[in-house]
Amino acid sequence: MTFVGRKSKQEAIKAFERFVSPAKVRFFSMVGIDFVPAKRESVWYWDLDGRKLIDCHCNGGVYNLGHRNPEIVSTLKKALEELDIGNHHLISEHRASLAEKLASLMPGEIERTVFGVGGGEAVDFAIKLARGHTGRKKIVYAKGGYHGHTGFALAAGDEKYSKPFEPLAPGFVAVPFGDADALRKVVDEDTAAVLFETIPATLGMPMPPDDFFPQVREICDEKGALMILDEVQTGLGRTGKMWGIEHYDVVPDVIITAKGLSGGIYPISATCFKAGLDDFMAVEPFIHVSTFGGAEIGCVVAEKVLEISARESFLDNVSAMGKRIREGLESFAEEFDFVREIRQKGLFIGVKMEEGYGPLLSIACYHNGILAVYANNDPSVLQLLPPLIIDDGHLEYIMQNLRKALEFASERKDLLEVIKQLIG
Repeated sequence: MTFVGRKSKQEAIKAFERFVSPAKVRFFSMVGIDFVPAKRESVWYWDLDGRKLIDCHCNGGVYNLGHRNPEIVSTLKKALEELDIGNHHLISEHRASLAEKLASLMPGEIERTVFGVGGGEAVDFAIKLARGHTGRKKIVYAKGGYHGHTGFALAAGDEKYSKPFEPLAPGFVAVPFGDADALRKVVDEDTAAVLFETIPATLGMPMPPDDFFPQVREICDEKGALMILDEVQTGLGRTGKMWGIEHYDVVPDVIITAKGLSGGIYPISATCFKAGLDDFMAVEPFIHVSTFGGAEIGCVVAEKVLEISARESFLDNVSAMGKRIREGLESFAEEFDFVREIRQKGLFIGVKMEEGYGPLLSIACYHNGILAVYANNDPSVLQLLPPLIIDDGHLEYIMQNLRKALEFASERKDLLEVIKQLIG
């Protein structure tokens, strides 16, 4: 049975518009991006009409290992011969094995895991963990950050996602990312946790000062608050290290991972933390459950993801490709006057430009064979998140076509005002 191409492209768009989201169809129609994914393989996406794109969006890191990675697909097929999702109430060999593997790859004494399905759910549990352990209420987070669309996670994000759903969970306080002085002023004896993305993707990938996270650790220790790092996008090798926080020589109390842990094949997330932080669950071990969190076939997939991502050759490739991309991007910054800054760790890359150029360059990339998207909370930044398996040939393709996209953006400044109106 064939699953791709059962509808024509126009039939698929019309059905999506009627039964899923007319607003999304309207938006993509206005910006001239009518892409409907069909075939997908390795670093490539094909549209239903045959257009081929290199995936430099990766759904925020879901496709770190590329689309339909053969090792991941093979693992899932074999798992389906023996397993199903399991029963979340019971002891599980497969959740135990995956948690043990995660513990072996975590910094410091982080060794315990609670599983979920997506990043928002994992963040929600991290906040529950902090409040349950400390008995405190306040959660401090980064202004303009993003942690998901679920309950507690929504309260720790930008108001553009949460305003229509007020009143939100109380006790959340925002500070500017990277500002340790501002953080020190708000963290007090009622603070349960400080929650940051290691590098906030949706905020445009601003790089923290080198001494920021050491100061965050110090502030949390002084006040008895937990330090929680959201590594949903910066983890699993994306920055050239297994976890982005390893660049800053700091060990948090909690690390959250999701997206790429799925291998792009089976949804799973993990909240990993130091032993003892779940002491409040000793009284009621079923106080937090997730029916599909840590599904046993998903655990087997995630173990394979971790095996691949921890390989020295894999991380070396991320660093090498990242270095070469940076050299190219720096030359582009010299050539195109609207490019302001290159923000980068490994293959976690943001191109900071003048206002309005993020959406314009996203459109230009699409028409030059690259799927890349601007940062929603800072539209002056184009996010570049290629699969971590890219090689020299892929890199050459990206740089050649990115240059064409930059040339288009440079020549079509007349579109900036139209785009600003479209994105509000």
